[in-house]
Amino acid sequence: MDRLYRTLGALAGLLALSACLVTPGRFESSLDIRADRSFSFAYKGEILASDMGKEALTGASSSSSGDDAPEGEAENSPTLMQIAVQEEDFSDAVDGAKGDDAQMQAIAAALSKEKGFRSARYMGKHKFEIDYAITGRLDHAFLFPFNIDAQIVLPFVAVEMRGDDRVRVKAPGFANGFDKSQGPAGMGGAGDEAAKALNGTFTLTTDAEIVSQNQEEGAETTPQGKRLVWTITPLTSDAPAATLRVKN
Repeated sequence: MDRLYRTLGALAGLLALSACLVTPGRFESSLDIRADRSFSFAYKGEILASDMGKEALTGASSSSSGDDAPEGEAENSPTLMQIAVQEEDFSDAVDGAKGDDAQMQAIAAALSKEKGFRSARYMGKHKFEIDYAITGRLDHAFLFPFNIDAQIVLPFVAVEMRGDDRVRVKAPGFANGFDKSQGPAGMGGAGDEAAKALNGTFTLTTDAEIVSQNQEEGAETTPQGKRLVWTITPLTSDAPAATLRVKN
């Protein structure tokens, strides 16, 4: 058990992300998808972290208990984080670190080392300044942001393969239609603050066929192909979405 404490202590800053719901603030984001399935994505701007509390950290609720688990699952279901939080000493350490700027600085430092993050700075008051860019090929789904230790993922942008030749793009994080205050696992009352902070643009460019999209002004023709630009404000209720036809 002492070894477990030492390991978790070293990772405490990064794992603190598991207790946060992250939402966009001021930002500019772009996604370019070519008909040959190559893509590039960028996000530059603010990410806001809202404390979700220990229940969200463990994936538990106040009304559930191990007695309700199906037979044979009780011993195998707890995650490493759940086991650790059940230990009083570590639980106190996590609770004490939630508002600690030093822990947030450690998270920013950890993110800066991950692929795609050109910079990640903690600005205070649970606000991060992010510069992220990545390129790749769409032979699998793509989500941003994603942290494997998080119990809950609300992606800003999701790209999903549909059948043999279609790509669906949706940006649920760039809209207030999803009630973040009433989300899964009791995300807490961060919804109003997150809604007021939402302010940015999301640009999709492509030389693939646009099968459908929900930008009411339609696509603009450019030398790089078609371009769709969504202006995101606190009043945005529909998540930007488009479906493209790419090469098989």
